Amino acid sequence: MNISELIKELKFKTSRSGGAGGQHVNKVSSKVELIFDIENSKHLSDEEKQLVSTKLSNRIDNEGLLHLQCDETRSQLKNKEIVIERFNGLLKKALTPIKKRKPTKPSKSSIKKRLDAKKKLSEKKSSRGFKI
Repeated sequence: MNISELIKELKFKTSRSGGAGGQHVNKVSSKVELIFDIENSKHLSDEEKQLVSTKLSNRIDNEGLLHLQCDETRSQLKNKEIVIERFNGLLKKALTPIKKRKPTKPSKSSIKKRLDAKKKLSEKKSSRGFKI
């Protein structure tokens, strides 16, 4: 997977950012939305497309498009850079294989510690009882 090639497949949409900001915010389109078509990507293999689709399913719409947006800064260019970084991070995270858990058993010393602690607590509680 070559990220520079994937960036060429991205589509960007700009719009006016919401929130406070005075007259400037009403004139400038600084909010950037990144759109990535997973199914029609030429640089992802079928397995990678499947992995990304399942892991990022909550971010993908009905048409199979991945949407990310950023309106953190007043600069459209900075927002575009931020959203591309987010996209790269999401893609890397989605494509990293999950490590299989190796089953382990507790060590003998940890078992002994646990049992000793239980015994100690049991003795403490039994000593509280009413004796005739």
